[in-house]
Amino acid sequence: MTTDLQRTIAVRDILTRAIEALDLQFGFRLWDGTDLPPAQGASPLRVAIADVGALASLLRSPNLDAFVRLHVEGRIDWVNGTIFDLAALRPKAKLGRALRTIGLWPLLKAAFSLITAPGSPGFERGRGDDKARKSGDAATNKKNIAHHYDVSNAFYKLFLDKEMVYTCAYYAPDFHDDIDKAQFDKLDMICRKLRLKPGARHLDIGCGWGALICHAAQHFGVQAVGVTLSEEQAALARQTIAARGLSDKVSVQVIDYNDLEAASFDTISSIGMFEAVGIDHHPTYFKAVHRLLKPGGLYLHHAISRPARGTDAQFRKMRTEYRALVRYIFPGGELDHLGMSIANLERARFEVHDVEGWRMHYCRTTRLWHDRLLARRAEAEAEVGADMTRMWLFYLGGCSLAFERGAVSIFQTLASRKNKGALPVPATRTDLYR
Repeated sequence: MTTDLQRTIAVRDILTRAIEALDLQFGFRLWDGTDLPPAQGASPLRVAIADVGALASLLRSPNLDAFVRLHVEGRIDWVNGTIFDLAALRPKAKLGRALRTIGLWPLLKAAFSLITAPGSPGFERGRGDDKARKSGDAATNKKNIAHHYDVSNAFYKLFLDKEMVYTCAYYAPDFHDDIDKAQFDKLDMICRKLRLKPGARHLDIGCGWGALICHAAQHFGVQAVGVTLSEEQAALARQTIAARGLSDKVSVQVIDYNDLEAASFDTISSIGMFEAVGIDHHPTYFKAVHRLLKPGGLYLHHAISRPARGTDAQFRKMRTEYRALVRYIFPGGELDHLGMSIANLERARFEVHDVEGWRMHYCRTTRLWHDRLLARRAEAEAEVGADMTRMWLFYLGGCSLAFERGAVSIFQTLASRKNKGALPVPATRTDLYR
């Protein structure tokens, strides 16, 4: 029978060989306090492994989902650095050549010692990505939104801007670190794209904590209605509206967009909400927006997307990174591709006027959110616990890297409900960049 000491020795040996063969620029810290420095000995970054069972579980389920669960539990973590440092130091050596350098016998010896290690009976499997979370009914939608947004308003305050805007910011004239300015500029750009005018009726679908509807009322004089499925968000939004004396101009309803009564809104926005709709329910969504918008009215569609693939069937097959995101952070959520959004808008009798890519803006935003949360990690752990904090740091850092590498994108698409005659937008975009 393999003992714990023998397993520790085998793991120490194989990781030492891996550091050399892969020319790793980061090291490892084992459960017994052993420190294995990187090949060059320069980086302080260490991947910390809390117990041999963590490696055994990863060997039995060698996928991102298992790694995320182990990381969230604190059993595989990194110290003296961030996820960005780990990504920057990823090995450049060819895996096949490295495995040959390590040798078959050491690999088999380490694998055997781990495969016989006790597992983790309570190791969580398959959370949140089942078909039931994509049913599209109002009750399920509300449950999915609550999973993400009803964590704690105090938690979100730790890393968001002062207006509590939890969507991609806009950095102008160039990328900078002032999240308050970037979010103000984003809200202002949305209002300018929609050509908001005093007295107009505006609807924000998925209004969050109410930043956009308050901004639109304060700076553009509109009558604004926001809808959300999050009780936590609605409560704070109403407090903000009352504190700013906007109760006669701004209101928030906790209601599914499908349940809104027919009304004639001059403009509608959907900022970072569409990702929660689900691809099967896109026609219903766009039909609802069309029903709520006046003929000729403008609609701003702001949504994360993925690059298209050869066919839509291939596109809908989840990669491991995408599946982990849906499972842990956005149950029921799905991303479309830009072409799908535009086609669905046109099928729903909208006319598309403008499309703008903001990929690097979201890369910057999620990086700033990550760094701000990391700086207040102790407060976050006191508010929501260490596991939740680790999950969010991993999520925000992973999102920033995904946007940086083009695995995901984000677009603002301006469209109008089709109306014969003059267009509801100027001849040029000059007014947007005053």
